[in-house]
Amino acid sequence: MKRNNILVLSALCAMPMITLAQVHDTITPPNANLGEIVISGQYSPQSINKAVNNVTVLNRQRLENLGAVTLADALNQVMNISILPNAGTGKSSVKMFGLDAQYFTILIDNVPMISDEGFGNNTDLTQINLDDIEQVEIVEGAMGVDYGANAVTGIINIITKKNNIHDWNVNFFTQEETVGKEYDWKNKGKHIQGLTLGHNINDNLYASVSYTHNDFKGWYNDRKGHTYYGDEDKRGHEWLPKNQNNVKALLNYHHKSYRVFYKFEYFDERMKDYSKIFDMNENPVFETIDPIAKDRLVNTKRWANILNTSGKLYDLLRFDLSFTYQKQERDVDFYRYRIKYDEKFDRSSYKSESREVFFSRGTFSDFIKWERAKFQVGYEVSQSKGYSVMSESLGEKPTSKSLGSYDFYASSEIDVLPNFMIRPGYRLMTSSTFDSQHAMSLMLKYVLPNNYEVRATVGTSPRLPNYEELYTYFVDVNHDLQGNPNLNPEKGKTFFLNLKKAFEINEDFEFNTNITGRYLNVKDKIDQIQIIDPDGLKFKYENVNRYRNVGVTFLNQLRWKTLDVGLGFTYSGSAQQIYGAPGDTDKFLYTPEVTANVSYKLPSTGTTFSLYYKYNGEEYRYKMETDMFGEYYIKGKQESYSWMDLSIRQPFFKNMLFATLGVRNMFDVLSLKTTTSSGTAHSDGGATQSLGYGRSFFVKLQYKLGF
Repeated sequence: MKRNNILVLSALCAMPMITLAQVHDTITPPNANLGEIVISGQYSPQSINKAVNNVTVLNRQRLENLGAVTLADALNQVMNISILPNAGTGKSSVKMFGLDAQYFTILIDNVPMISDEGFGNNTDLTQINLDDIEQVEIVEGAMGVDYGANAVTGIINIITKKNNIHDWNVNFFTQEETVGKEYDWKNKGKHIQGLTLGHNINDNLYASVSYTHNDFKGWYNDRKGHTYYGDEDKRGHEWLPKNQNNVKALLNYHHKSYRVFYKFEYFDERMKDYSKIFDMNENPVFETIDPIAKDRLVNTKRWANILNTSGKLYDLLRFDLSFTYQKQERDVDFYRYRIKYDEKFDRSSYKSESREVFFSRGTFSDFIKWERAKFQVGYEVSQSKGYSVMSESLGEKPTSKSLGSYDFYASSEIDVLPNFMIRPGYRLMTSSTFDSQHAMSLMLKYVLPNNYEVRATVGTSPRLPNYEELYTYFVDVNHDLQGNPNLNPEKGKTFFLNLKKAFEINEDFEFNTNITGRYLNVKDKIDQIQIIDPDGLKFKYENVNRYRNVGVTFLNQLRWKTLDVGLGFTYSGSAQQIYGAPGDTDKFLYTPEVTANVSYKLPSTGTTFSLYYKYNGEEYRYKMETDMFGEYYIKGKQESYSWMDLSIRQPFFKNMLFATLGVRNMFDVLSLKTTTSSGTAHSDGGATQSLGYGRSFFVKLQYKLGF
């Protein structure tokens, strides 16, 4: 009965309209300005309440309360988003509406960010530091018109700080954090330091430089590190250690309505992969041992240059132009390690990935002076080249590939009635590799009596095949997996409908409620298929699947003086059409999700107490099983879990020094049992999905000086 009620509610909300965004997030810190300015998907920065699409904002205060250092820390408590850490690679990716990071675009100031596996997609969230971030804006739903291919489920737009009210500002912080129960000053825990210096050179020119160091010593669990060579299987780490250095610089000039800024970033990460297997090298004659392991060091380097200029060209038009050159390389250094003698020898290395991109984005608006309508046209040009190899041991030769894309788009905001606005949009995407693609959207905003706001949007966006799907060549005596350069882009479509209302009793009391229904459909989804060949089994990528997601999200937020309370609920269903599977496996399987928070600021001392909670329900999906009787499909399950974070933030010396104490993962979640991976039916226990390294504590000291 309960499920039927929820399904009815979902059906009422998931009409063929869409808000192209999640409602404002439930977890807003005390004294947050609910009329805050947003940029994502807008013609120009404007109030979140006036925006035609809904934007979830994670402002600086929330990031501070969370003790968030990377984007993975910031998104872990956001509704409809799941963080997926990988203990083997050290990466953390993001999943939205059941689809991975290939369907989700990450931008910095409206510019996509380069990563190991794409441009704006498949980004490792632990490689994005938040030291210079003003706020994070999240838009759910297909954003193909505004942001091009691969923005199928939405975007994350990271807005950086570009100015300061003081002539000089100094911001230094140090953060010490346990990794589960493990911590010491040298070999265990997480050690983070950051320094930002900013200066208003004159009334129009601001410059800043920042440096962040993040030293994650890994998680041992019951393992004993790289110097261990005992009889048990205890060498190495459960989660790999990595050391990051991040340097950023900004030069920002503004005069009246004109602004131009240049940003530079250099990022360096060294991840240590100590093999869990080693050779004891026993010498029976002399009764000695010389244990030797094959270890590796993975070094990722990223350079980014971004130039942006925006403003008004007399009274003719408003413009916003961005140009960026970004490059990322990953080197793998193999060596043999003589454990007893701390000696490295027989070293070899190769470049496993190299990618560079030139990108330009431009928008032009206000060139037609009409009181009831605004128009915008824009372009995006991207030239990328590079390669990625799977393994040096296969003798794989890097094949460099180039891709050029050239997009043009247009949209308009039309006031049909005083309280009714529509925004149609279209984008043409052309490239040197694929046939022309198209993205369309239609957004509507209607303000009902008593200020009830209705937003609806339908949007489309393709997902382009990635390098692995196009060009993989993985062939040896045990494998035959080859890419398919003839793949077609996947086709994504989303529908959202949102109803929102703010109740303001007085300046001390405010209550917001939102309800959003959605429907998402991805056709021509790429998957590996099995090919029967006289020479044996072969695998190939083809456009054979379909993915659908429906759901309803209900969010409420109450603010009374310095108390903020939020509660949210999502009930979503996913259906996956699997190549070769029976038709009855393509049906919706449902899961709930709950978020809640309480934040309170003591007026007398300025102490802020923040509690964040998220419940992720059981997830189901069909999978193929094989046994002696053949192949068949069963419904697998991933167990539910709860995640809770707590922090206390205290200012000292007239808000110049801040101390934050916090606990992450209070319920000590390590991994989840899952039977959603293909394997042997009736196998007991199933597999596990790593999720965290246990309950951790952190202390952050932050010094802010402005003069």
